[in-house]
Amino acid sequence: MITNQLALLMLLSIPEWSSALIRPVPGISTAERDGRTLHRTKRGWMWNSFFLLEEWTGSGKQYVGKLHSDMDTEDGSVKYVLTGDGAGTIFEIDEKSGDIHATRRLDREEKSSYTLSAKAINKTSGQVLERASDFIIKIHDINDNEPKFSKDTYVASVPEMSSIGAFVMRVTATDADDESYGNSAKLVYSILQGQPYFSVEPDTGVIRTALPNMIRENREHYQVVIQAKDMAGQMGGLSGTATVNITLLDVNNSPPRFPHSAYHLSTPESAEVGSSVGRIKANDADAGVNAEMWYSVLDGDGQDVFSIVTDATSQEGVITVKKPLDYESKRTYSLRVQVTNTHVDPQFGHLGPFSDTATVRIAVTDVDEPPVFGRSHYIFEVDENAPPGSSVGTVSARDPDATNHLVKYTIDRHTDLERLFNINSNNGTISTLQALDRETSKWHNISVLATEISTSLQTRVPVFIKVQDVNDNAPEFAMYYETFVCENAKAGELIQTISAVDTDEPVIAHQFVFSLSTVNPNFTIYDNEDNTARILTRRGGFSRHEMNSYLLPVVISDNDYPIQSSTSTLTVRVCACDRSRNVQTCSTEALLLSAGLSTGALVAILLCIIILLMIVVLFAALRRQKKKEPLIISKEDVRDNVVSYNDEGGGEEDTQAFDIGTLRNPEVIDTNKMRRDIIPEMLFPFRRISPIKDNTDVRDFINCRLQDNDSDPTAPPYDSLATYAYEGNGSLAESLSSLESSATEGDQDFDYLSHWGPPFKKLADMYIGKETQRET
Repeated sequence: MITNQLALLMLLSIPEWSSALIRPVPGISTAERDGRTLHRTKRGWMWNSFFLLEEWTGSGKQYVGKLHSDMDTEDGSVKYVLTGDGAGTIFEIDEKSGDIHATRRLDREEKSSYTLSAKAINKTSGQVLERASDFIIKIHDINDNEPKFSKDTYVASVPEMSSIGAFVMRVTATDADDESYGNSAKLVYSILQGQPYFSVEPDTGVIRTALPNMIRENREHYQVVIQAKDMAGQMGGLSGTATVNITLLDVNNSPPRFPHSAYHLSTPESAEVGSSVGRIKANDADAGVNAEMWYSVLDGDGQDVFSIVTDATSQEGVITVKKPLDYESKRTYSLRVQVTNTHVDPQFGHLGPFSDTATVRIAVTDVDEPPVFGRSHYIFEVDENAPPGSSVGTVSARDPDATNHLVKYTIDRHTDLERLFNINSNNGTISTLQALDRETSKWHNISVLATEISTSLQTRVPVFIKVQDVNDNAPEFAMYYETFVCENAKAGELIQTISAVDTDEPVIAHQFVFSLSTVNPNFTIYDNEDNTARILTRRGGFSRHEMNSYLLPVVISDNDYPIQSSTSTLTVRVCACDRSRNVQTCSTEALLLSAGLSTGALVAILLCIIILLMIVVLFAALRRQKKKEPLIISKEDVRDNVVSYNDEGGGEEDTQAFDIGTLRNPEVIDTNKMRRDIIPEMLFPFRRISPIKDNTDVRDFINCRLQDNDSDPTAPPYDSLATYAYEGNGSLAESLSSLESSATEGDQDFDYLSHWGPPFKKLADMYIGKETQRET
């Protein structure tokens, strides 16, 4: 309210404004108002613009001005009418006196002027005394709006280490008051919070740095409060504020530094190449790309064994294994590593150096390693047909640890399923178990295992065994030859060219020699000395009627040592040919037809042969349907453990493969017998532990047998079925089984049963009675 009154006084102090507010009555001069009698000059309907203060705070309606016409004699016959903007709502006129009033407070920022129209009419006749004329009511501004910023909060940034006066940003406020009237809209900017780090220009609102070399690492975020005040910043002006959040942007002004001058790491000697040993990290107070670092190895006795790479995510230096480690060879290594910023700003080079070094000591710990072979693989040669037990070669492995434990050698039987080779478990000498055949397999690939006895650690090495060729195969025909000679052939005529092949591989190329086993009066052979030979006729006049084919034995020999030769028979058929030596026919049917047999006779012969074959097949089918005679004919002849077979077994050798007496009483095992179903290992002698005597527990017996079989190296594979049976130590009468009885029951003496009591005495009488009846 005080502000509005001050503004009103200021307006009244201005002459032209006061004359506008206190309007003279049209037609009355100034002298007349002063009480002097003046002659009034008659003039028409006219007036100036009206002025009105906004935000009127007085009581009642606000007086605007007065309209008056020269036609008004103040007798009440003139009526004033007001139309236009706000007429009747905002503005009203006294129709008798012409006084205009505002009915409510007005806001210049809402509407700064109103255009209205007024006229004067005669109340009685309605005659227009003064035509309608427009006038304007202008609203004078007062300072009733504070400055406002476009945002409540601004975000800005400036690089750290900036000099004084570096531009940050510009903030702008607006004032809704009239800029052309007074100082109500003249703004002045000032900083309320954020000193002494930042400043603001009073007229423009530009924010600048006020301190030099501000460091982001010390403080990164600042909050600055800017004020905009109208009335040119004078007392009583209105103000508005805005907050500016300023962030210092990072620059590379902090070099990387290791927190320690030395690091100690350890890794087992079994660490693989490329595996991580440990991590080290340097500290860099910068952020983003300015904090990116790169690690490298400068020198040290471990620079060839270890390397360092940079983890781009964590900015750590990862030390990795570059070469295999050996605790027994070298146990400690030393590295000097360096860290450097990848992005260096020359502007801040004086703050460097932007790198640092540290020492890394790596200790290699001992690990119990498996045996190590002297080679990555072995290649041996052995002659084919070498006798079993022949030496092939020797493999060697050692324990790389300082303890140097003993090593045992074995062959992986999955790579030697046929058990062709054996190895000495102590010295690694490989020998043959069977004679080898190069023509069957030229190479044998096996794996040898070296096992550390104390720790059971194993290492595998491949062994390639090449079978050397021995001339043990004779040459033979290269193919099957269909040779024929024409009936009209002459002596010395070529009928066939033959060649030979040999599965052996001599050092020098094959050289075969062809000859006939005996002198043949019909044909002869000529060796071309190029591993081929020609078959020639020695005579002419061949006839199919006399002989339709000839068998010609050809002897083929090689030139290797020992010389091998074979006899191959060449069948020469006699055929009918034309004059140009072209074969016409060699068939048997032609011979029969030439002998005078008709086609009907040949058909009859074929039918007889077919009928004979059908009779033979029918007879064989009837023989199969006959019931075989059972092994036990008499139902009364019942013995213990009778087994019925539906095949004849393996002959005499089958008795050694299955001995039922051994199953019944293990004490009678023949220790000199060897199992026939497996090949015994020469390294492990055959042994079998006899069962525990007087052991009545069957389960203990079975477990004992199972352990013997598991520890027996000559036992069959795991998928074989082993059967055991044990009836105990027996009685004084020994076995009552008929399988172990004499050939005839008459040879047995049953008198001892009489001493066992009445039940057995009855049994003895029964058997003695049977013997007596049989003898009778």
